[in-house]
Amino acid sequence: MKYTHEIRDPIHVFIRLDSDERKVLDSRPFQRLRHIHQLAMTYLIYPGATHKRFEHSLGVMELAGRVFDIVTNPDNVTDEIKRLLGPLNAPEQRAYWRRVVRMAALCHDIGHLPFSHAAEKELLPDDWDHEKLTRDIIVSEEMKTIWESVIPPLRSEHIEKLAVGPKRATDLKFTDWETILTEIIVGDAFGVDRIDYLLRDSHHVGVAYGRFDHHRLIDTLRILPPAQSGENGESQEPALGVEEGGIQSAEALMLARYFMYSQVYFHPVRRIYNIHLTDFLKEWLDSGAFVTNVESHLKLTDSKVTAALWEAAFAEKVGHAHARRIVRREHFKCLYRRNPEDVSINPEAGELVFKALADRYGEEHFRHDRYRQKSGALDFPVRMRDGRIASSISFSEVLSNIPVVSVDYVFASRQFFDEAHTWLNSNRSTIINKPGEAGQDE
Repeated sequence: MKYTHEIRDPIHVFIRLDSDERKVLDSRPFQRLRHIHQLAMTYLIYPGATHKRFEHSLGVMELAGRVFDIVTNPDNVTDEIKRLLGPLNAPEQRAYWRRVVRMAALCHDIGHLPFSHAAEKELLPDDWDHEKLTRDIIVSEEMKTIWESVIPPLRSEHIEKLAVGPKRATDLKFTDWETILTEIIVGDAFGVDRIDYLLRDSHHVGVAYGRFDHHRLIDTLRILPPAQSGENGESQEPALGVEEGGIQSAEALMLARYFMYSQVYFHPVRRIYNIHLTDFLKEWLDSGAFVTNVESHLKLTDSKVTAALWEAAFAEKVGHAHARRIVRREHFKCLYRRNPEDVSINPEAGELVFKALADRYGEEHFRHDRYRQKSGALDFPVRMRDGRIASSISFSEVLSNIPVVSVDYVFASRQFFDEAHTWLNSNRSTIINKPGEAGQDE
């Protein structure tokens, strides 16, 4: 029986997996990812963006294995880190955790809803997200059978932890070692989830924004103590950082992230398709929201939603108006977008424009879409050539000055677009200078 399997991949050339990992690939929950678009309906703007969560998850597993091998290589680990992280000193434990890391990376997106993030926030209960669904699937009896068949058996709770991380699993306790390993997969700075989706999305969309020297970056990743701070220079938990020689590759990663978000992920037409899809699903789904039990979740894919969209677009069925806007490309058009001049006058300019238009023409003819990135620059340790540990933000002017992505769109139906555009141009100054309405971005 063949133990090592190879899969051709446009980003990583070959993705290699063993027979145990192939059991996960062949499982019902993972095969479902063949039918979940990575970038929702972005293919309606960028025709090449038809790739799925399936190949992305394979890519994340491939990169996670590479990063694990680099950062746990004895030649790349200092004695201080070996004292702090026991598994680094035990080859059997290291081998076990390598398998867990790859399995967790493979399953990190297994809970995604139809069209990925498009309607997740609006159509799941307040305490649910795709990470919680991922956790439920990983610890399900169906997947436990696979974990227990591995020699030695893998613990499902270890895979669950590493797949989502401490920010999404606040009810679980993470050791320092587990925290480092989850950084490899879903970490804010160097998570391979981000590395793969930037490279893969850029490739399929047909833009250059998401490309950077990830080979150099991975080769220079290290487990490092944090930069010393305070008078006593106390160290806290170790973290994933980079050698000084890799700082330019790290800068390129962060810039790629900024440009992909600003130019692709928050493209206004992409955003309005998400809104129309959400409006359709609210009417089409039985309860007006996604269900959260595993069995029902696994039965719902993009294919089923797309079939319903096409049927509703050409007949007077539930969700007809919203489906028509998507299928017949009659989406609302962007009437207003955030700009520095308006924001300097009133940070709530977009909200004021939306309310004014809704009051005049009716709210059903307009949609408001607002997002502000929680943070721009990310702080991680950098090991200087003389051995000192520095903060990335203090060391790199590029990283400390990367802008925060912020969008504020108002969309109008085609029926009222021209009239509303003319009216807004005549009344814009009055609307934006409305007293008592100043506030802050989210």
